[in-house]
Amino acid sequence: MEKASFFHPINLCRGIKSLSLLKRCQSAGIEVIMNNLFDIIKNFNSVIWNWPMLIFLFGTHLFFTFYLKFIQKKIGKGIKLSIAPSESGEGDASSFATLTTTLAATLGTGNIIGVSTAVALGGPGAIFWCWLTGVFGMATTYAECYLGVLYRKKTKDGTYLGGPMYTLEQGLHSKGLAVLYCLLTLLASYGIGCSTQSNAVTETASHLWGVSPYVIGFLTAFVTGLVIVGGLKSIGNICMRLVPAMGGFYILACILLLIMNIQYILPAFTLIFRSAFLPQAVMGGFIGSTIKTAARYGIARGLFTNEAGLGTAAIAAASGKTKSPKDQALISMSATFWDTVIMCAITGLVIVTNIIGNPESVEGLSSGELTTAAFKQIPIIGENMLGISIIAFAIATLIGWSYFGEKAVEYLFGKNGIGTYRVCYIIMIFVGSILSLEFVWELSDLINAFMIMPNILSLLLLHRKIKE
Repeated sequence: MEKASFFHPINLCRGIKSLSLLKRCQSAGIEVIMNNLFDIIKNFNSVIWNWPMLIFLFGTHLFFTFYLKFIQKKIGKGIKLSIAPSESGEGDASSFATLTTTLAATLGTGNIIGVSTAVALGGPGAIFWCWLTGVFGMATTYAECYLGVLYRKKTKDGTYLGGPMYTLEQGLHSKGLAVLYCLLTLLASYGIGCSTQSNAVTETASHLWGVSPYVIGFLTAFVTGLVIVGGLKSIGNICMRLVPAMGGFYILACILLLIMNIQYILPAFTLIFRSAFLPQAVMGGFIGSTIKTAARYGIARGLFTNEAGLGTAAIAAASGKTKSPKDQALISMSATFWDTVIMCAITGLVIVTNIIGNPESVEGLSSGELTTAAFKQIPIIGENMLGISIIAFAIATLIGWSYFGEKAVEYLFGKNGIGTYRVCYIIMIFVGSILSLEFVWELSDLINAFMIMPNILSLLLLHRKIKE
């Protein structure tokens, strides 16, 4: 009878209500934990991404700019080498494949959403600092890729492995720092390379087309998984086709917007440069900016987009077919040029010209929606054009960063660990798709800060090995 009474409709309803209440309590508890963790990470970032880190990172860019006698002036040669690379060098992939793999990893949401958040949080002046990070960061990219090729090693099966972990181990003879860098790279692959990108895909698809984040997360994980299981050749082949196509499409859309707002381009430049050095409130109701906040978000987002100082470009560069470290370093340097000097600058101009010309369009928007507001100025198709760009960029970054993570795992655990990593990475694509955007960005900034330290340490201590 007791068992029968349990299945009585009234008792079943009570049980269901109790379970529902329990789930809500559990959900509320998880939300509280995530909010507390978010506050901790945000507060830590406010400390670590202060003047010492800004000076450390930007100072390194300046040091190598002067040490290498303004290597940026050779960007034309770097672009030429990437288009018509040498066929006589040693390596696993063409220089163009390594360049597009690097660009795939860097041309992501940082160029669109990252620039938007930088403007919202740091003011229009953040674009100036982001742009400078790209200009001077080219020298740091050259330095880390030069060492990446110089200290790369050839395995028994004939493949080449390199990057900051090998520079740290063979150049500085520090196995501990090499292991630390790989662990941070592994974490970063799940953060900057995975979660931020999958989150952007689901947010975009949900907003534009009303598709469930769970469905989009699954599809994104599935499509990306099909590519990364094929290894370097599969990744290289996809990137060589996807990167030029998506980059060209996005630039053309931005040029169209700038033509529509051509009368605001000069005022936009004036506002950007003035805001970089003079405290003022951001138009459209966003927070005011100071020089420090403009520099903090500009440099941090610049790092997020071009990864100059992180050392990831050197991982791809090490596999490149090249005759000398110098040639490959010049080719890899051009990735920073395209990524930040061109792409981030043009995105920033699109945002600021729209703020000046249509200030009502950005009122009440979140920090990541300024680019969307600008693209809405293109009738009917504008928002969809941006959505397609975000999704293409994000998927490319997911593919590119999976390669960096694989190389970190291979260093730590050998090739046997790659299969497990790929499974975890694909799962994380789905998990990242349903996380809070603000949480993901702050976590990525934190991981980036720790990755910078061992890599730049090796660059500075081994700078005499680098030739221009």
